[in-house]
Amino acid sequence: MTDLNPPPSPAEVFSYFQRLPLPQLTTQHQPPGDGLTGLPVIFYTDSPTTQTFTVDIRGFDVVIEATAERFTWHTGDPAGQITTTDPGAPYPDHTIEHSYRSGTYTAHLTVTWGATFTVDGSAPADVPGTTTTDGPPVTFDVLQARTVLTNPYD
Repeated sequence: MTDLNPPPSPAEVFSYFQRLPLPQLTTQHQPPGDGLTGLPVIFYTDSPTTQTFTVDIRGFDVVIEATAERFTWHTGDPAGQITTTDPGAPYPDHTIEHSYRSGTYTAHLTVTWGATFTVDGSAPADVPGTTTTDGPPVTFDVLQARTVLTNPYD
């Protein structure tokens, strides 16, 4: 290392971080297929929420450890969105749910990523700032369940 080639600054690392191919997390929902009014739809993602990248910045070996810090679930209805710090889980351990009126909805997940970095094996430092990825949309119908009386003797 010389004064002519100082190690990458946090701001320089951030410019690389913003261009990394971070994963787009997929929205899972339960029940699968159609939902029912009066029964909340459960959201979660089972995509990986950490990713490690090694990049060369001016000859320095920089390891960027990206972590999903915030999950914004766009519900696709006027209620808008739900923001959490966890990726959710399927039933019965679910933490994220939303009730819908009958209709067709398209939901998606925006993930806010933060990161730490090391330069040539140094102690980890925080990357200043965050970046986001939008996952693919998922469309589902929410149906109104209707009771139907039947004759048990037919």
